Amino acid sequence: MYKYLLWDIDGTVLDFLASEAYAIRTLFRKYNLGECTEEMLKLYSEINAKYWRMLERNEITKPQVLIGRFLEFFSIIGVDANVAESFNNDYQLTLGDHIEFIENAKEVLLLSKGKFVIAAVTNGTKVAQEKKLRMSGLDKIFDAVFISEDVGAEKPNEQYFNYVFENLGITNKKEVLIIGDSLIADMKGGYNSGIDTCWFNPARNPNTVGIPITYEIDNINKILYIVNKGE
Repeated sequence: MYKYLLWDIDGTVLDFLASEAYAIRTLFRKYNLGECTEEMLKLYSEINAKYWRMLERNEITKPQVLIGRFLEFFSIIGVDANVAESFNNDYQLTLGDHIEFIENAKEVLLLSKGKFVIAAVTNGTKVAQEKKLRMSGLDKIFDAVFISEDVGAEKPNEQYFNYVFENLGITNKKEVLIIGDSLIADMKGGYNSGIDTCWFNPARNPNTVGIPITYEIDNINKILYIVNKGE
């Protein structure tokens, strides 16, 4: 039976794409960059996801992610790349100004609180995540929060997970379940660290990483059946 539930934040508990769209559109107005079209948003989202996947594969550093994504995006749409660093700094803070929960996520967390140790495990930036946690009230729900910048390593690296295990006092990995939407950061990271995994996959995408996944769900409320079935 599980005692520890490790929750990814963006794309699992909070709707990151909604926050992303809000932040980009807000900053286009602030920087007088004209209209941010749906096509531009889709392009940025694809570029951003590509850079984070490279980080998960240890191909680039987080600073290269944060600035590089905007340098590439602005170069394609014809915006002066000199604003990339300032734009990124504002973007980190603006992400927390628009909070939307993934369907059923908050309810599941509240029902789990007190029955399990629930911890946030995130690669998001410290500036962005602390504001999102505060604005969403998640800082009052989670028993612990592990932001990769504080840990000194990113998911899926074992150093990250070992830090979490040590700080939560975990000695039996069979009591741990990670819930997340990323095949690399969450599923591969959890598998390589010896814990059970639950892939939140509402789009029902194929498993392309070639590792076994303990559970796969398309709705967060299915977590309750998984974690309570041993009662």
